[in-house]
This record gives sequence, C-alpha cells and structure tokens, in this order.
Amino acid sequence: MSTLVPMTAAPTEPRAGRRHDREILSLAVPAFGALVAEPLFLMADSAIVGHLGTPQLAGVGVASAALATATGVFVFLAYATTAAVARRIGAGDRRGAVQQGVDGLWLALGLAVPVVLLTLLLAPWVATALGASPTAAPYAVTYLRISSLGIPAMLLVLAATGVLRGLQDTRTPLVVAVAGFAANLGLNAGLVYGAGLGVAGSAWGTVLAQTGMAAVYLVVVVRGARRERASLRPDRAGIRASARAGGPLLVRTLSLRAVLMLATAVAARLGDDQVAAHQVTMTLFNFLAFALDAIAIAGQAIIGRFLGAGDVPSAKGATRRMVEWGVGSGLLLGLLAVLARPLYIPLFTPDPAVQAQLGTALLLLALSQPVAGLVFVLDGVLMGAGDGPYLARAALATLAVFTPVALAVPASGTGLAGLWWAMNLFMLVRAGFLVWRARGGRWLVTGAVRS
Repeated sequence: MSTLVPMTAAPTEPRAGRRHDREILSLAVPAFGALVAEPLFLMADSAIVGHLGTPQLAGVGVASAALATATGVFVFLAYATTAAVARRIGAGDRRGAVQQGVDGLWLALGLAVPVVLLTLLLAPWVATALGASPTAAPYAVTYLRISSLGIPAMLLVLAATGVLRGLQDTRTPLVVAVAGFAANLGLNAGLVYGAGLGVAGSAWGTVLAQTGMAAVYLVVVVRGARRERASLRPDRAGIRASARAGGPLLVRTLSLRAVLMLATAVAARLGDDQVAAHQVTMTLFNFLAFALDAIAIAGQAIIGRFLGAGDVPSAKGATRRMVEWGVGSGLLLGLLAVLARPLYIPLFTPDPAVQAQLGTALLLLALSQPVAGLVFVLDGVLMGAGDGPYLARAALATLAVFTPVALAVPASGTGLAGLWWAMNLFMLVRAGFLVWRARGGRWLVTGAVRS
C-alpha cells in the first residue's frame, strides 16, 4: 500500500551527507565504468571492420545506428526494473524484489521476439532508409540480420542490469560489461581475420559476446531467485505490471530521441561543415552524459529503496546531495571540455572549416553541463520514485517547445551556434519541469509498490 507524503524540510546533518556521499559513489563509480564499456562494443566493431574497406565500414556504421535505435528505446527495461526492485528491497521484501526482476526478464524476452522478426524482415529497407550506398547496403543488411539474433540477449542484459541495480549492486554489471567487451574484441578479431568471415564475422562475434553476457546475468538472477525461493515461471500479472511501469518511460525515451534526431536533421540542412561539427559535438555530448548518468543510476537505486522503506527524509537528503554532485560534476566537465579543446579537436578532424564551427558549438555544450548535471540527477531520482507518467508528459512538452525553435534555425542565419543554443534551451526546459516536480511532494510516494 503506497502513501503520498507531503514535502517537508530534509535533515542536513554533515554525518548524513557523508553517508549519502559514500553510497552515491559506491553505486555511481561502477555504473560509470559499465556505461563507458557498452559503446566500446560498436567502437571495436568499427575499428576492426575499418581495415576491411570503406564500404564495409559504412555498412556496419548504418547497421549499428539501426541496432542502437532498435534496442535503445527499450532502456526502460533497466530503469523501470531498477525502481521496482529497489522499492521492494527498501520494504524488506527481498523475495518480492527478485520476483519483480524475474518478471522484467520475461517481459524483455517477450519484446525481443517481434523486434528480431521485424529486423530480419526489414533489414534491406532499413539500410536504404538510413542512406546506405549501393556498395555499402549489402554489408549493412548482412550485419543487421546476423546482429538481430543478439537482440534477445541485449534486452535481457538491460532487464538484468536493472535487477542488480535495484538490489544495490552496480559492481557485477561493471565486471560483466568489461568481460563482455574483452570477449567481443577477441571474437571479432578472430572471426573477421582468422576465420576470414569479414563483416559477418564481426556480427557473429558481437552476438556471441552479448549472449555470453546475458548467460552470466541469468545465472546470477536464477541463483538469487532460488535463494529467495522466488518463482522462475512467467507470471502474467507481474509481466503486465512491468509493462505498465515501463510504458511511460518508453514515451519519455522516444521523445528525447526525437529531439536528438531532429537536431541532426537540422544540422544536415546547414551544410557539410556544420553537420560534421555537430556530430563531433554530439559525440562529446554523449560521452559527458555517461559520467552524469552514473549519478542518475545511483539515484534510481537509492531513492527507490528509501521510498520503499518509507524513509522520506533520507530520500530528500539523498536527492539534495545528488543534485550537488550532479551540478558540481557538470561544472567540472564543462571546464575540462573547454580547456582540453586543443587536445581533442584535432583527433576528430583536421579540417580547419570544421574546427572553426566546433569552437562555438563546444563552448555552448560546455555552458550547458551544470544544467545537464541537474537534469540527469533529477531524471534518475524521479525514475527511482516510479514517477514515469510525469517524466513522459514533461518529455513530450519539452519536445513541443524544442521543435519549432530548432526548425527555425536554418532560416535564422545563426548556423550551428543557433542549433546549439536551441539544444541548451532544450536542457533548460527539461530542468524547469524536473525542478518544479522535485520541489513539490507528489513524487514522494512510499511503499513496496507505487500504485
């Protein structure tokens, strides 16, 4: 039975702050390592395939973008599961927590089946729609179809990661991610060059590594279920509950992805130099997001546990401390992004025209990082509280504000700088919605289950 708790002043004792610091770091640091390890899968594929030829690399690039989109929209499997499991842990119902996690795994499998079938069927159309050239398209289709066989493993990894985060364990996902990356690198090199399978070998290597990761996670979760005497059978009510919790987060994720896709489409209309500079800026944006998102992941686990235990003062105290960490980290990362420009810009492009475009865009990106730190933390806090419906509404409203501003950039003559001012507006609007919610008390719902 959940209870809505009004917002009151949170305790400010230094001892409580230090306790929150230790817990935040113990969860956030391993989470950061796991987040950074994930994109190394695709980076390793690109590095190995790049030596096969330009058409092969282009084909894998198109296929990788499609796969990232197809699986990225299901990140709610991790987020919703983390919050639900953490609540039950806080309420002292460890068996129920593990059972909630098992239901999330079954939901992941159920979603994977149609995604695999659609990917196999639509692979040629997807390659063409994403702009693969006639020489690159066959490689894109090959990579996409083989890699689709790893989608069930990828979704299982998302759900199982959510289970462990909810159980306050971010170290196991780090170990599995690093081991998976190492296996992926070795398998790809052996299958691409040793076995002479080319692009197909790269795809099979990634599928095998992902399957191995999923198998490790399943062993961990199954052992936990047996230890807590939780059922491993699919439970329709539990799966439906997981789907209901994840639905709003799916809407949120799609809305945020729409913002990023629209930004790229607008940049493409500005010219080749601008779109190239935009892609470099977005690469740095995504990298900086990993560090800030690690604190958000800690927030999901910590806030869910406190609210499950009915400990509202600790939930508010941890939220305030994580906001401080997030804003401070954003400020530091922004300064580093500015000061290190002479070191990393030449690594991305030697073109003076692109470098000139990057100067302003990177300054604007750096300027937004303290706000981004606030946004990521509060996003994670509200996810941990199970406040998905509000996050969905806020994301849709933010998209509605950003869209006309972004579409007006090409006609405004402000170029790439105008687009990144629009991106900063997007971040400020998100921050406004999240701060308004966090300052109220409607998200502070206690209990093992948020009804």
